[in-house]
Amino acid sequence: MDNLRGLIFMALAFFLFAASDAQVKVLTSSLHPIQIVWTRQLGLLAVVLVLLALKGPAIFRTSHPGLQITRGALAVMSALFFVFAISFVPLADAVAVTFIAPFMVTVMGALFLRESVGIRRWIAIAVGFIGTLIIIRPGLGVVHPAMALVVLAATCFAARQVLSRKLAASDRTSTTIAYTSIASVALLSLPLPFVWITPETPQQVLLLISVAVFAALGELLVIKALEIALAVVVAPVHYSLIIWGTMYGWLIFGQLPDKWTSIGALIILATGLYVLHRERQISRQRKPAR
Repeated sequence: MDNLRGLIFMALAFFLFAASDAQVKVLTSSLHPIQIVWTRQLGLLAVVLVLLALKGPAIFRTSHPGLQITRGALAVMSALFFVFAISFVPLADAVAVTFIAPFMVTVMGALFLRESVGIRRWIAIAVGFIGTLIIIRPGLGVVHPAMALVVLAATCFAARQVLSRKLAASDRTSTTIAYTSIASVALLSLPLPFVWITPETPQQVLLLISVAVFAALGELLVIKALEIALAVVVAPVHYSLIIWGTMYGWLIFGQLPDKWTSIGALIILATGLYVLHRERQISRQRKPAR
């Protein structure tokens, strides 16, 4: 394991994801989310074509074709839910809600990978979801209903992370990238003709290219980070998104989180870091949490 290099890769990945998300939010005012996400996935497909030229058809050899295709479908759903959501809600608010993803990784790890989760971590997860409710404030009509899509996006992202951990034990990074890109582009191509809007300005074209490049590099870095480092070590880097999301939200859209969103985000951040700390301890001690 190379945890230091994994941390660097993960930090760069989330910086690129945040930059891509900010550009995506700009594009949602003129283009359909499906078209934006399809273009975003084309960047990843370009990486696969390069890998295919360098390594040949061997990149498609996998022990788990079903899981690889499922990961591609989850990548599509995660991206679509998030893009639809940020067309209605502030970027920083949406990013804050995605912080539930590490909690969900813990829950899914317990359910599907049979990882041990102690009572203290279950309590921390419950508190983290309370933080999420503070941000969303369901039933009060304060937050746009589209915030529920962010929860769905975070759930799909967490499931994708869990699959990445499982697949890293048998498949190479290039294989995971290949299946993710092909599955996602194929799925998005089905509805694309019905929502396509031809870009009319140089700015739209440049933003679409930038989104594709940044997202592709970010995806590659996440997969590589999970391949060479422990997930419990690199997972806290996810929280750096609030820094970049708030910065872009303020600089580009003039939006800042309100008081309750900030309080909820701090609760999620604190409990999330505790959960990840406990997972790191258990990973080191190799025994169940108390």
